Amino acid sequence: MTLSRRQLLKSGTAAAAFAPLTSSPLFAAADGAARNVSFIPHAEQYGAFWAMVEDGEFVKAIPRTEYDPRPTHMVSRGAVSRTYSPTRIEYPYVRKSYLEGLDGDRRTDLRAKDEWVRVDWDTALGLTAKAILDTLETHDNDAIFSSSYGAWAHGGVLTPNVLQGRFFNLIGGCSVTVGDYSGGAAQILMPHVVGDMEVYSRQTSWWQLLQNTEQFILVGVDPHKNGRAEGGVTDHSMFPKWEAIREAGVKFISIDPQQTTTADWLDAEWVKIIPNTDTALFMAMTYHLVDRKKHDEEFLKKYTVGWEKYVDYLQGKDDGIRKTPEWAAEITGIPAQKIRALANNANNKRTQIGGSWSIQRAHHGEMPYWAITAFSCFTGQFGLPGGGVGFSWHWGQGGALFAQAIAPGGLPQGRNRAPGICPASRINEMLLNPGKEFTRNGTTYNYPDVQMVYNAGNNFASHQQDVNELLRALQKVHTVVVQDCWWTASAQFADIVLPACTTLETNEIGSGGTYSKDKVYAFRKVIEPIGESLPDFEIFRRLAALFGVEEGFTDNMEVMDIIEQSYDKSTASEYMDFDEFWEVGVARVPTPTEERTWTRHGAFREDPDANPLATASGKVEIFCQNIADMNIDDCPGMPTWMEPAEYLGNAPEPDMVHVVSPHPYNRIHSQFAQADLRDEMNIEDREWVKVSKADAAKHGIEDGDLVELYNDRGTIIVGARVGEDIMEGVVSLYEGAWLSYDSKGRCNSGAINILTSSRPSSGLSQATTANTCLAKLRKATDVEGPNKAYLANDRLIDEQMTLEASVFGLERAETAVASLLEDMEPGEKLFYEKCTLCHVPRDPKGHTKKEWDSITQSMFPNAGLEGEEAQEVLDWLYANAKDA
Repeated sequence: MTLSRRQLLKSGTAAAAFAPLTSSPLFAAADGAARNVSFIPHAEQYGAFWAMVEDGEFVKAIPRTEYDPRPTHMVSRGAVSRTYSPTRIEYPYVRKSYLEGLDGDRRTDLRAKDEWVRVDWDTALGLTAKAILDTLETHDNDAIFSSSYGAWAHGGVLTPNVLQGRFFNLIGGCSVTVGDYSGGAAQILMPHVVGDMEVYSRQTSWWQLLQNTEQFILVGVDPHKNGRAEGGVTDHSMFPKWEAIREAGVKFISIDPQQTTTADWLDAEWVKIIPNTDTALFMAMTYHLVDRKKHDEEFLKKYTVGWEKYVDYLQGKDDGIRKTPEWAAEITGIPAQKIRALANNANNKRTQIGGSWSIQRAHHGEMPYWAITAFSCFTGQFGLPGGGVGFSWHWGQGGALFAQAIAPGGLPQGRNRAPGICPASRINEMLLNPGKEFTRNGTTYNYPDVQMVYNAGNNFASHQQDVNELLRALQKVHTVVVQDCWWTASAQFADIVLPACTTLETNEIGSGGTYSKDKVYAFRKVIEPIGESLPDFEIFRRLAALFGVEEGFTDNMEVMDIIEQSYDKSTASEYMDFDEFWEVGVARVPTPTEERTWTRHGAFREDPDANPLATASGKVEIFCQNIADMNIDDCPGMPTWMEPAEYLGNAPEPDMVHVVSPHPYNRIHSQFAQADLRDEMNIEDREWVKVSKADAAKHGIEDGDLVELYNDRGTIIVGARVGEDIMEGVVSLYEGAWLSYDSKGRCNSGAINILTSSRPSSGLSQATTANTCLAKLRKATDVEGPNKAYLANDRLIDEQMTLEASVFGLERAETAVASLLEDMEPGEKLFYEKCTLCHVPRDPKGHTKKEWDSITQSMFPNAGLEGEEAQEVLDWLYANAKDA
């Protein structure tokens, strides 16, 4: 619906006007209106809003509070400033030395130092196609690497990573990332332990918490901050529910190195813990129950396997060390008596334990999840209404009721015929060690020999750990293509930059509520594209045309055809037709009343024989024989305390601090870093670090000072906020700041991954260890000028260059795609159509049949697969599984 300002204001206030007009017909601007103003429905990961447009310019985002009770400043302050940021990429550009050395030395060492030459779109796409064809000619598809992991560039269905996968899979595929940075360790471990990845699974209904929970232990969980945005369109629906749970008298305990916004909000008791020691804490809590014979042995015998082996380990029969509260107190910093009290209260009261994703983004990050799950089993509360465990309370409005709906799906990526994979956090190692063997989930792979990187809608130079190591490693790659809306760090370090539109400059569709799936949103086009930027769909359509696969890419559909088809396949179409939906901007799906009583792991608890877990034993595997048989040195077959490579317990120098890097408050990772709302928190336009009063006093630091954090991997300059809401010896710095180097090689913006290590969590998952990081702290005395990360690129040559088409050798494209068309089995076709709409398609051979049982617990509902179709896909996965 597009409304004139006069119509909007008729009822007296904007807020009052929106609700009655959401089902009204479309009105043109009134004759004689003082201004040419209209209001267009739009939505994004950060919420739904009316886009106020005046004389063709997006001037204001007004939250749709009838759908979002707690809108954030990302809508009201961020949307407009981000759209018109001076960091927008308005035209295609190519790095100057790359052009000069097109068939010779491209001077990859000059990335982020070179000037940028503006080119026309035909030249930019021709050079991109040439780089692809050159790579295929001298190597193979494996030598092209997609760093475009995940679907979080925006909240719609036509995300750049999916479109990129669809294009490349039409020409033979490319090497891809597997897993992700968010929950990479848990995704591999938890299917073995409880038969589900857990990190992307719905949580017990909030109503069950309200009715049954007496105590909620938040282990690093921070929904007040992390629930401000999500993968789809957020509605903040759980915010009032959390408050109701608090007012109902549920006691919250926050186990965390810092006082979180959630702890403040929910009046939680704060229990300080040394980072990376949660495993030791929950082991000691379990030891205490066993030592006092308070554990639920009947539950353990009926619902778990391997618990006796774990008891032997806790009692020191394996290594001579009893995992007592006194033992854990030395490791965690929590007094032994407090550990006993935590164990007793969790055992005596109906207790829900929430584990954050952050605690598994650490060295041996598999272990805290395993230890928490084991403790819940020893209390006998696993699967009880309002009790047990959950590992996604902070994400996607965890606890919201599921509408049992199918969301709009977009376009599938199709089959990737290139075998090369790289675990999401292992890009550095892959580039530095082509051909090197690595293990993941018990399977041995070899890293591909990457010669070209294509990155669409993803800021790899922000989220990859040890960025300095990454940038050195990238010098071996002959071409880096970045397709983005803004001059992010990744774009600065590219060779070819393709300017993409934001969703505000095209049409899109998305769903709301990661776990509720109770709304579908129209992302209506608001303004014309900035400069010469193009929608991601159009960029890949043009590339597909150069390779002769345009029809395969588009399926002979325009974007609006795809949007309407996606909507018609969703459950929302049963309640509102497409035309009305596109006018109104939001379609609701009702939630069945029985969802109020849904409990995570509840069906298993009620009848473990009829509803076994998708583990090897059908039960919770406190000891997992399958993992033990993998003989992984750094991941044994049960929860085990293994000292992290770097933490306060083994710091090599005095006064080192442990640096934790949580999700930011006013951003979605690095998105919105350039928006005007950064002034709400940044200090002198730099990222800020939370420092304890004790640590500040040691180093002569006052609140508001610029400080250096540094270690052997690099140095960053950040602004200090000094207080009592973080424990001594720990500093907290949000991830996601954009990179900007000064003349001394320091990041003048405060990008945390300059400091973090690229070591893997373990040989089981190969996941990130971003939160295992030590550094030193000092007051900055020689800061160089302003932070340039969020300023306009000052190295642009705006005189446009055009190259002749003959330079690109496009005649080679026909040969590259000639033999790729093959027939697919029905289950295979469904898998690639339904289960590749978000992340990179999983390799069927990467998992056993039982693991596929586990993974599909959350995959199938998210993909809208059920009944015969779900069984058809599962049969195909079984036939092609690791143990087929």
